[in-house]
Amino acid sequence: MMDQIAVHQDNATGRDWPVAIHRTLKDFGVAQVSYVPDAGHSRLIKLSHADADIKTTVLTTEEEGVALAAGAWLGGERAVLLMQSSGVGNCINMLSLMASCRFPLLTLVTMRGEWAEFNPWQIPMGKATQPTLEAMGVTVLRLDNPDDAEEVISAAASLAFDGDQQVAVLISQRMIGRKKWTKETH
Repeated sequence: MMDQIAVHQDNATGRDWPVAIHRTLKDFGVAQVSYVPDAGHSRLIKLSHADADIKTTVLTTEEEGVALAAGAWLGGERAVLLMQSSGVGNCINMLSLMASCRFPLLTLVTMRGEWAEFNPWQIPMGKATQPTLEAMGVTVLRLDNPDDAEEVISAAASLAFDGDQQVAVLISQRMIGRKKWTKETH
């Protein structure tokens, strides 16, 4: 059986920036990671699953992760939501909960619809991600260089957890690498 799948064509960087992100999240006491499976976050997801101090939750839709972050905060823990830019639109209503209740939110968003995008369906939400988040009062930071991962995530975590703010870090599509359609055989 042959199916078309998207795979990374090249490695965008030689630096293992997901390790720097994981280490920084640990430094800030993040105890919960929720996500909808995403190839761009795959390394960070694997690191989180392998870490006995972090509870991981696979979501069916991204807004569930916003609710989990609120529950984690109320229960005395810190959480991060991992998602792709196409999932941001699913979270709009739930973001109002975080702002109204002054709950911190830290979300890391792998971008699609930007550099070397192969899938035209990803482009509209890729263009709308940052303005959509900002319209809901979310502070948006960008991570475009792997060498800046620790600094950007640290700044975002401080804003979120120390300032009770909603913060999204948009991880450049260039950092996750070029993708292309390939045929998979089983």
